[in-house]
Amino acid sequence: MKFKRLLFMVVIATVVLIATACGGSNSSSGGSAEESNSGNSSGEELVLTFGHVLAPSHPYQLSAEKFKEILEANAPEPIKVEIFHSSQLGSERDLTEGLQLGTVDIAIAPGTISAFEPSMKIFDLPYIFRDREHAYKVLDGEIGEQIAADLPSKGVRLLSYWENGFRHVTNSKQPIEKPEDLVGLKIRVPENSTYVDTFREWDANVTTMAFGELFTALQQKTIDAQENPLALIATNKFYEAQEYLSLTQHFYGPAHVLISEVAWGKLSDEMKEAVQAAADEARDYERQLLADGDAEYLKELEDQGMKVNEVDLDAFRKASEPVWEQYRSEFGDLIDQIQEVK
Repeated sequence: MKFKRLLFMVVIATVVLIATACGGSNSSSGGSAEESNSGNSSGEELVLTFGHVLAPSHPYQLSAEKFKEILEANAPEPIKVEIFHSSQLGSERDLTEGLQLGTVDIAIAPGTISAFEPSMKIFDLPYIFRDREHAYKVLDGEIGEQIAADLPSKGVRLLSYWENGFRHVTNSKQPIEKPEDLVGLKIRVPENSTYVDTFREWDANVTTMAFGELFTALQQKTIDAQENPLALIATNKFYEAQEYLSLTQHFYGPAHVLISEVAWGKLSDEMKEAVQAAADEARDYERQLLADGDAEYLKELEDQGMKVNEVDLDAFRKASEPVWEQYRSEFGDLIDQIQEVK
């Protein structure tokens, strides 16, 4: 009897759903063709997946939640953002490929974007930015727009440049005070040709691997070192496997927030404006989180026992000049244009 009652309830629920769907279809069929092609005219809730590879305590996650809050509150049509952290949707390469295929809607994927759009590599040159303010001026201005202009042809679109922060070297061997201290050190870098070329120029023993594999490799000492911003070093507890933190500031990391062209094409013009506005507002929030948090992250790492040291920045800048020259044939005077931005 219980089974029959359950079966009856399922049948009734199915009939109700079918009737509701039919009613919804009839109610929207009276609109014009233009109205039916202008986004989600059925009133059904649109769901956007948002993926990244970092921990739930990292500013990426906090700012993705801010994006969700802003968009869901202000969108002109029903929408829900589902956020997946800690590589739940795969590595950064998986995320970028998912964007191209339309299986992922939005992602933060700075580590691999230059493999899909080589012009992005210019922002990865060592010491290309003097400070955060210089980076913001370049990224949010004409140069940043110019570099991202061709992304839609690759199946993705830049919403905004969030921030990963200035990157520093950690290792389990010794303090790094000058470029020569990196010679022979087995260091992991992201799958980014500019990063690889830079550390090879400094005679480090470079290896690439997915971020999700990094902590285990450090623990097992299959690699000696890695390089990342303070927020990422702290929130992923790299201090459990790394003794030394050297404040090299060698790369500034934009965090490219990308949307799939498939997802973008499904949005009405009004929804596109809402998504863009939410991404820009969350960008400012995320950048401020990182700027405010750097001192706290540094103290946390010191409290956890990491030995922190300053480096000879002039020596590192000098050692970076051959990398700039290597890429001049590709970027021409764009390097100088970035340097001239005040």
